Amino acid sequence: MHILFVLFTFIFLSVGFNSEATVDMGISIGDEGLRSFYLAIGDYYRVPEREVIVIKKRHIPDEEIPVVFFIAKRARVKPATIIDLRLRGKTWIDITLHYGLSPEIFYVPVKETVVVGPPYGKAYGYYKKKPRKEWKKIVLGDDDVINLVNLRFISAHYNNPPEKVIQLREQGKTFIVINEEIKKGKKGEKEKIKSKGEGKEDKGKGKGKKD
Repeated sequence: MHILFVLFTFIFLSVGFNSEATVDMGISIGDEGLRSFYLAIGDYYRVPEREVIVIKKRHIPDEEIPVVFFIAKRARVKPATIIDLRLRGKTWIDITLHYGLSPEIFYVPVKETVVVGPPYGKAYGYYKKKPRKEWKKIVLGDDDVINLVNLRFISAHYNNPPEKVIQLREQGKTFIVINEEIKKGKKGEKEKIKSKGEGKEDKGKGKGKKD
């Protein structure tokens, strides 16, 4: 009887650890791209991953989660307060104005020659057509706010030129994919620099005088 119990326990644990459906706080472990996006949001806005997941579970789309934290931080209120307004049907610009904030907070400086067509051309066109003192009158659509906030978040988090994020977004890539590509690119750059440094050290060792 004891042997059978041990055998069944072993089988159960083996199935549990090998299953791709294993879930950690609602995220499939196999979905590394989405997990990486959540972790990046948490790191940038300095909140625990669990708080990011809580917002997701309140039916806020993945690419809108950074908007929740961005406005909450600027308005100095809890993210839950922003979510409540959003779930009542308020647009992102409505919520922004509700707290006396200006659409100017969404602006990210970029080279004008980079921003031509969608999805950023329209939003930057608004800023370009009006003098800065009138930016508070600009009315951005939800997509514009989502694009601008994620542009700021990803470029700043990885210390990457915003023009690169715009280029990837123009190719139709989601911010989850863009986050993963830039993250891997930065990792590759660090490894390349590290390998070059190690190569120089090896050459230096060979320059000593012979006995």
